[in-house]
Amino acid sequence: MRHDKDRALEPIEFIQMLKAVDDFYGQPFLLLDWQYDVLWNVYGTVKDDGYRQYRYAYLEIPKKNGKTSLIAAIALYHLTCDGPGGQICCCAADRGQAELVYKAACGMREQSEELQEILKLTDSKKEIKNTLTGTTLKVLSAEAYTKHGLNPTVVIFDELHAQPNRDLWDVMTFGAGAARKEPLWWVITTAGDDPDRKSIGWEIHEYARKVRDGEIYDPTWYVKIYGAPEDADIFDEKTWYMANPSLGKTISIETVRQEALQARNSESAERLFRWLRLNQWIAVKQVGWLPLTLWDATTGKWSKSELIGKRCYPGLDLSSTTDLTGLVLLFPPQDGIGEWRFISEGWIPEDNMKERSRRDKVPYDRWVNAGYLHATPGNVVDYEFVEARILQLSKQYKFEYMGTDPWNSRMLTQRLAKEGLNILEIPQNMAHMSPAMKETERLMRSGQITHEENPLARWCFGNVIVAQDGNENVKPMKNKSVDRIDLTVALINAMAVAMRMEGQTSVYETRGVLTV
Repeated sequence: MRHDKDRALEPIEFIQMLKAVDDFYGQPFLLLDWQYDVLWNVYGTVKDDGYRQYRYAYLEIPKKNGKTSLIAAIALYHLTCDGPGGQICCCAADRGQAELVYKAACGMREQSEELQEILKLTDSKKEIKNTLTGTTLKVLSAEAYTKHGLNPTVVIFDELHAQPNRDLWDVMTFGAGAARKEPLWWVITTAGDDPDRKSIGWEIHEYARKVRDGEIYDPTWYVKIYGAPEDADIFDEKTWYMANPSLGKTISIETVRQEALQARNSESAERLFRWLRLNQWIAVKQVGWLPLTLWDATTGKWSKSELIGKRCYPGLDLSSTTDLTGLVLLFPPQDGIGEWRFISEGWIPEDNMKERSRRDKVPYDRWVNAGYLHATPGNVVDYEFVEARILQLSKQYKFEYMGTDPWNSRMLTQRLAKEGLNILEIPQNMAHMSPAMKETERLMRSGQITHEENPLARWCFGNVIVAQDGNENVKPMKNKSVDRIDLTVALINAMAVAMRMEGQTSVYETRGVLTV
């Protein structure tokens, strides 16, 4: 890998011959320092064979920092300077968003007699064609089924976080550009309003972040992320400059001060300030129980192998046809474990899993591949697979009492009891569930419980809606929660058992009726 100054300067010099648009219409397009650095690195870093090192350029930056103008200028550079027959595709969540780049490119073209001579507009198609080389710029939106067969040289994703699903990304990256010598994918986006961490925008953000931080080695990715750390003082002006490299240029400091004042006085305004101005991925979803930020803060830095042979309380929540089946193993503090810990997994019917993924808008198939979720044959969860897995885990860990929902579970729990497992039923009412939920909250808020990183369990945790009585007792409401909460119910069942068993002098004084 080396740097080629001439290759880096070509797009830089081309773009600075353009005229700006919007508020700076008619003025020379003078690259800001951060824009210059990004282009210098992406286009100037080459392999030993002279071709560009980077195939993916990921730029995450708050709104109003000149993102759209930069995208349009990059698109015009490739449209004008690339070899014959190129395809430049500008992709966005909807046609209106994609057209913003097209309109900016048109505004730059109309200010250049040279570009007007060679670049032909077809406004009805939102397409620009170089009449000398045949290279085209096309605007594409999220109807991904129409995009097969493209062979792009450059793909620009504007606001990837807003994509309604992963279809367009998959179509435009898998196999696309395979016949090209130097295909390039630009992802220029702001952070997403994505508390569930299940969007394609979050997936690619996390991949890019791990490349940047050295957790993943991928020399084909260039990553630049501007944003305020989660623990930063959001009212410190140094934080604003850290997140907004164009502050004072395309954004007025007085505007941001006014936005910050509004954020101090309004929770909803603070949320928007964090998201749109500080480029933080919003994770403040709260639907009646606990915020997802609390889940994220209690992710443990340990591996499952540390738990082998340790005492634990399993909690089980069996499913109906549409629910998941969830299992949580809750480990109390013991030799080698200083705090409470829990691990989770689930089961889903294999039939219609893809349809369910679309309906629930979560990647069940990827969770299955990653081992967080098990798919069983048929259209309902096959409890024989659940039983086999529980018995397998009972040999890896030292099971104490298992907490189960009495509904629909007695046939399975009878078989498990015959295999030597101790079963304790947890009625799904406030009297039995509220103490366990309050203890779980207490342990999480005090940092006395941690869990593995598990996106399925996190999703369930964030979906919980609770019912509350006049005495502030609570219980989870499956019929009110739009999405699945089954792994969280399994955790509550496990905690209910653990509370009854830990520290008691006699099991027989505290346990409920065992059903065998």
